[in-house]
Amino acid sequence: MKILLTGLTGYIAQRLLPVLLENGHFVVCCVRDKKRFHYKKYPADWLQIIEADFLNPESLLQIPDDIEVAYYLIHSMAIQRGDFENMEEQCALNFKNRLEQTQVRQVIYLGGISHGEELSKHLSSRKKVETILSDARFALTSLRAGIIVGSGSASFEIIRDLVEKLPFMITPRWLKTRCQPIAIRNVVEFLVGVIGREDAYRSAFDIGGPDVLSYKEMLLRFAKIRGLQRRIVIVPVMTPRISSYWLYFVTATSYALAKNLVNSMKVDVICQPNDLAKRLGIQLIDYDTSIRLAFGKIEQNQVLSSWKDAQTSDIFRQGLSKFIEVPVNGCFKDVRQQKLKNSALALEKIWAIGGKNGWYYGNWLWEIRGILDQLVGGVGMRRGRKSDTEIDTGDTLDFWRVLLADKEEKRLLLYAEMKLPGEAWLEFKIDKNEVLTQTATFRPLGLLGRLYWYTVLPFHGFIFQGMSKYLASEKPLVLPKQNTLAAKA
Repeated sequence: MKILLTGLTGYIAQRLLPVLLENGHFVVCCVRDKKRFHYKKYPADWLQIIEADFLNPESLLQIPDDIEVAYYLIHSMAIQRGDFENMEEQCALNFKNRLEQTQVRQVIYLGGISHGEELSKHLSSRKKVETILSDARFALTSLRAGIIVGSGSASFEIIRDLVEKLPFMITPRWLKTRCQPIAIRNVVEFLVGVIGREDAYRSAFDIGGPDVLSYKEMLLRFAKIRGLQRRIVIVPVMTPRISSYWLYFVTATSYALAKNLVNSMKVDVICQPNDLAKRLGIQLIDYDTSIRLAFGKIEQNQVLSSWKDAQTSDIFRQGLSKFIEVPVNGCFKDVRQQKLKNSALALEKIWAIGGKNGWYYGNWLWEIRGILDQLVGGVGMRRGRKSDTEIDTGDTLDFWRVLLADKEEKRLLLYAEMKLPGEAWLEFKIDKNEVLTQTATFRPLGLLGRLYWYTVLPFHGFIFQGMSKYLASEKPLVLPKQNTLAAKA
């Protein structure tokens, strides 16, 4: 079957794609920028890649007419600027109009459970998108999920941050809100299971796991599985704004996403009964098992996708190609070169930089810079990295974004997403003469940008020098040990 898959760089689509290919489907992948899609790891004969921006109707003409099934997995809640509700509505309208010109029979949409009378902007937007897609020539199958639990999912990582960082929590009253979490494995099973099923056409189904829990219960059960003692006190005086800042400063989420999440957490998110799981033969996974499965993937370094990598960025809106050419004129540069005795080891260290592995020199200074960035609304150093040893184009790497990761060319190029009076790049490259060149480039914005460069110049002097020396040294790379699940759990 020929299937159109949208939202390809998002958390869900990256989990869904390999399953579709394994089931023998030909998949047409819609991406805004081909450079973000790692197509080499998939069979080329079963894959077609097209560049399409769903805010630009003309770009959608590339979608083939002979599509049979399409997935609509586009989401804009994490955007830092603009109105995500209007963007989502426009994307849905453009998608609907183009798909009605094709041979598509079924569109499968993953939305949110939204049965309350007073919905947050996020859930209201999800419901509006469903309404737009349901009023079409093709048959819509809507799957509505609440909290999705899996390695790299937003819900999982936020809960993990809270539990592992805070032994004692003073929390807002929305922690009493109930929800019905579902394992990412079950979500993918539902998404695949409804393909071509006429009994699911023009229908909507709530999907959730077997447990109905409050957010407080989810946190405490997570802590128990991790072998941690945690105390939670709920207070009624914490406003939504304070709650949003609380999530922002403690977890790796952006403030925009934290605000939307908090507003969504005020309403119970519980499934209305249906027999879809029984019809599809899906065995629902309980919450505790979902947590253990997620950590199993983390400990094996097999996290396929992360919500942090999918967060909307100016880089993605404008295209990686605009940033991948590092400017020369009007820039300040810090260039360090080291002759290598073991280029393979140096490359291994480069590919492991950041996250829990650190930056190899002056890590406490990197942490301070991250805290300062967070205080002015930046991303800080909280995002870490998806894998301890692998990097792909488009990944987040602390407060950097990976623009290019090519092991064959032995080149890694990063772009700064921290708050800066200008733009910054950090590049590592090993040439054919076994020389490592480490280049920090800063393009200042006005006088403030120049003052910033000269202010941090003394720190660059030993941070970048120390980092390049470690990369060139023959000291073995020692990766941090993963925290295994407590045996008693």
